[in-house]
Amino acid sequence: MTLTKTLMGAAASIALSAGAALANPAIIFDLGGKFDKSFNEAAYNGAKRWADETDSKYLEIELKSEAQREQALRRFADTGANPIITVGFAMADPLATVAPDYPDTNFVAIDVTWLEAENIRQIGFAEHEGSYLVGMLAAMKSQNDTVGFVGGMDIPLIRHFACGYAQGAKAVNPDIKLIANMTGTTPAAWNDPVKGSELTKAQIAQGADVVYAAAGGTGVGVLQTAADEGILSIGVDSNQNHLHPGKVLTSMLKRVDVAVYDALTAGDDLETGVFAMGLAEEGVGYALDENNASLITEEMAATADAAREKIIAGELNVVSYYENSSCPVLDF
Repeated sequence: MTLTKTLMGAAASIALSAGAALANPAIIFDLGGKFDKSFNEAAYNGAKRWADETDSKYLEIELKSEAQREQALRRFADTGANPIITVGFAMADPLATVAPDYPDTNFVAIDVTWLEAENIRQIGFAEHEGSYLVGMLAAMKSQNDTVGFVGGMDIPLIRHFACGYAQGAKAVNPDIKLIANMTGTTPAAWNDPVKGSELTKAQIAQGADVVYAAAGGTGVGVLQTAADEGILSIGVDSNQNHLHPGKVLTSMLKRVDVAVYDALTAGDDLETGVFAMGLAEEGVGYALDENNASLITEEMAATADAAREKIIAGELNVVSYYENSSCPVLDF
């Protein structure tokens, strides 16, 4: 069913859709839509898996504007939805405002780890660790000794991806050239495949023959252009290898699907607090399947897997952009 309510003081209405009664959990997808083939879609996949396995329902909304963030949180909380899962760092401020007003409601914040609230499960990912591995694979595969990175909105989170990627590439080839571009400085940067295509073409003109996209829906344009121009791309968040079989080198998996699935499965037993998902927790990694098996040699996989084990064991430290904003191997 679809519930539509125009909130006081709001110019637009919020459509909250679900297939059952109001006491269900809820999920708020970020700008770009739940079928962005990347970050939001990973969250959707986790929710769908839970719903399919338990024959349960959940409320949802796909945000269309910044103004809807707090409105959606309050609307779901007022209906009794619990837990309420939010996708993306931009929900931090609305959560900080709303969560204290609903102490009996549990919230789950994906990509948020710094809020002071007892009723929020905050989940962060070690994107730099997974990006390190795909950076290694990119450098091993590059014929031009030049690899690229296309980010979405220019925020510390995306620089975190890029910094790890650059370190991995440099670990394989200290002389490799790295080209990095961000799509924009507003949330619109997450859903601009045309700009993603333009940036990819510009990087190809500079010699890049492997380009990593960490840009949400914008990345679809990066992967498409890379395939059209005869170079390789690297997907992100969800496994995007299937979008262009044989043309996507790999995808840096960010297991948002697992985080959402686990939160929904916990139900009333959901534990709040701050949780980290890195290589050790299988929260990040790289995708290997029938769509890219011919691209990843045994030697490449062995090299990346050895680095993975060293990172987990604490023998190899991947510098976090959050800890050192002057990324040691990439000048933005």
